[in-house]
Amino acid sequence: MPSEVRKEQRLKYIAYRTDDGKNAGKIRFYCKALEVSRQAFYDYLKRKKKPWKYQTLADAMRKIHAEDEENANYGRIRMFQALQYQNEIGELGKVTIPSEGTVRKNMEQIHLIHKPKRKPNGITKADREARKSDDLLKRDFTADAPLKKCVTDITEIKAKDGKLYVSAIFDCYDLLPVGLAMADHMRAELCCETLNHANLRFPEIRGAIVHSDRGSQYTSAAYRAAIQKYGIVQSMNSAGGRCHDNARCESIWARMKEELFYNRGRRTENYTIEALKTMVWRYFMSYWSNRRICSAIGGIPPAVKRALRKNLCKFKNCDKSDILERLKNNRSNFFTVYNGYCNLSRFFGYQPAGMERSGMESG
Repeated sequence: MPSEVRKEQRLKYIAYRTDDGKNAGKIRFYCKALEVSRQAFYDYLKRKKKPWKYQTLADAMRKIHAEDEENANYGRIRMFQALQYQNEIGELGKVTIPSEGTVRKNMEQIHLIHKPKRKPNGITKADREARKSDDLLKRDFTADAPLKKCVTDITEIKAKDGKLYVSAIFDCYDLLPVGLAMADHMRAELCCETLNHANLRFPEIRGAIVHSDRGSQYTSAAYRAAIQKYGIVQSMNSAGGRCHDNARCESIWARMKEELFYNRGRRTENYTIEALKTMVWRYFMSYWSNRRICSAIGGIPPAVKRALRKNLCKFKNCDKSDILERLKNNRSNFFTVYNGYCNLSRFFGYQPAGMERSGMESG
């Protein structure tokens, strides 16, 4: 028997050919042909009859997978973080969360693993003659408080009846979209409208750094006037137009297009501009803000991180300064930090709608 064929696969084949051992006359033949002892086969049948030890975990992952259609894009890291998040807010029940590696293996076994298919390219073009601003972020996309550092960019989506251009401003603290505008053009007015939307939702944006690439929209007189009007500090990519200088925004566009279209086999050309506007608005203002697990901020949705920081003073028996310091470390899981400090389920009262409202408030 070829050694590359795993023993478990051979046992599975024998069980199939013998109807799980019911056809006893064939057991000896197949065991000998496939170089498996009969005792090993009988042991396999006993194991097969036992319930799968990870069945409750698999059911929990399928539930997370089905909660939002965009959750189909969760890989092992975000699925692991989603399990931890739901466990903390009391939605998981009596499920034991194993290691991240075990989560991945089980995702493969129940066919929940996916592979990214493509990534979009940037579309804005630099105006070499226009006056530029300095790069104030220098690829540091972290912030210790909301509305201190933001990133902005434009992306293009092809539609049935033309092209849709999406402009957004994201807060580096929690990746919340603080401003969003869409149009069938990518003129400077679109970027100005984004600034206006951000100012209406979050007047506290005055004094924040808003970083962009060196596209002509961001070097235009109209955009600079809007920047001054709202008291915003402008930052731009370094000379040479390196895309990594605005990598955070480029990454968010890639995630949106993968999760909303490419990974689900959708062709954007099959939708009208108005239909695409609705889909993009729902994705960012509802799903991304309030329900999507974001690994870059510790494995929680952006609105949850913002609401937690805003309401830290409500919690008793916790070291506020310690939590604020740990909140800066986006690489560690947020709830590992928070465990022992507060009961999130009591804070949110098991009301997802309340979390959605918190994401739309300006606090």
